[in-house]
Amino acid sequence: MIVVWLILILMVGGALAWVTEAMDSRLPRLTALIVMLFSLIVVVMLCMNNFPDPLSPGGQWLVLEKWSWIARFGIYLQVGIDGLSLLMLLLTVFLGLMAIGAAWHEITERPGFFYFNLLWTLAGVVGVFTALDLFLFFFFWEVMLIPMYLIIAIWGHENRAYAAMKFFVFTQVSGLILLLAILCLAYFHFVQFGRFSFDYFELHNVVLEGRFQMLVMLGFFIGFATKLPAFPLHSWLPDAHSQAPTAGSVLLAGVLLKTGAYGLIRFAVPLFPEAAADFAPVAMTIAVIGILYCAKLAFAQTDIKRLIAYTSVSHMGFVLLGVYAWNIYGLQGALMTMLAHGLTSSALFMLAGGLQHRFHTRDMGQMSGLWAKLPKMSAMALFFSIAALGMPGLGNFIGEFLSLLGAFQANHVAAIFAALGLIFASVYSLWVIQRVFHGEFRVPGDHGAGHGEAHGATAQDLSSSEMLCYGAMVLGLVWMGMYPQTFLAMSEPTMAFLLESLGSFVGSVVSTAEVLP
Repeated sequence: MIVVWLILILMVGGALAWVTEAMDSRLPRLTALIVMLFSLIVVVMLCMNNFPDPLSPGGQWLVLEKWSWIARFGIYLQVGIDGLSLLMLLLTVFLGLMAIGAAWHEITERPGFFYFNLLWTLAGVVGVFTALDLFLFFFFWEVMLIPMYLIIAIWGHENRAYAAMKFFVFTQVSGLILLLAILCLAYFHFVQFGRFSFDYFELHNVVLEGRFQMLVMLGFFIGFATKLPAFPLHSWLPDAHSQAPTAGSVLLAGVLLKTGAYGLIRFAVPLFPEAAADFAPVAMTIAVIGILYCAKLAFAQTDIKRLIAYTSVSHMGFVLLGVYAWNIYGLQGALMTMLAHGLTSSALFMLAGGLQHRFHTRDMGQMSGLWAKLPKMSAMALFFSIAALGMPGLGNFIGEFLSLLGAFQANHVAAIFAALGLIFASVYSLWVIQRVFHGEFRVPGDHGAGHGEAHGATAQDLSSSEMLCYGAMVLGLVWMGMYPQTFLAMSEPTMAFLLESLGSFVGSVVSTAEVLP
């Protein structure tokens, strides 16, 4: 019942946050904070009791529960947590706290409804990471999208209506394709076994031949690749990020994008092993194009949030590359990249949001020399920029190194070209630091006076609460970089089971512990 309770806590907490707005405008954020702290405690307790049930399928499931729902069509309330799900849940609740911190002073209009949407988005994400019935999975897939649309449409910036509608169209069309693929899989189960089923474990037994397996697999791939997002399905992301409030960007970059990667690892490859193996060269090519093309687009941006959005798409290409390498290095690299990218991208969007809140612009051409006035913010921006480019000793380096190592075993050419993305990342990351934080101090309304106080612009450095949020993310990245086995060991049983049951696309199954002691 722990999964159900976790989802209910977030949903009921969201409703309470909405209701309490009538009593005091400060109560919604306090309610949301208490709910997220309690959720974090629940997930941390699960991490501390990381003992798989040996009787569960594959022996890697920590929690596995099932209740009847619509039995006539083989639909059950089936949820489970293994090492992969647990790490995703930990990332979700942690970044949920960071999102609340980002919204603490920024959201003043209808705060109750805002925190309702924020917590319901997180509830949907928790459902996505734990659902083992594909109908239930799709239900939560939709639950997390609608409140996210409202967050962008209501609390976004000047062009929020366009960005929200674009986000909605891309996600709903790809979601419809995903639903059709799920229904096709359930129908073929009916044809072969005489009954409908959406059970994740039972659907592994469905046999699809040739073209049919490829078509159904592509339905899953399109649904998940749009959310990842992968080239050329990525164009909704820069608009959504640039127009979303800071907390919305944290949820998008840190959590929602990871649902697409999770879906590829959990469903798209395991349910269609032959089609996925045939499609792997195409997927890895798409990943390389996305890494290089979006890195190039990042150089052309003057809007700092759009630049970070394009770099986010570029870095998520390493996740796609690692997944379709389909060996232990690639999968573990994809997982570590997901975790590290969740922290770095969230922190960078929070910093960009902080700059916009202070100076009322996202245009990098109107800001320079901020290090002299904002040393704490500048130091944090430098740290997370260096982390994003893959500095050894931090989490991003571990993820991208393992992804490239796995990709090299599967496809030498793809790995070599993808490695060029690391060079581009170094250039555009340091270019932003040089342009915004060094040189002569200048902000909108300064007119050369050097004060930057005109038109409401204020050169106020990070507060203690903001430093606490950034400090927690710094600690997480250092921990991932210095002690990666903490995270790799948790997901090892899941990854090993997937590889042993389906077979690696290339090479043999090797324990990550042999690489990272």
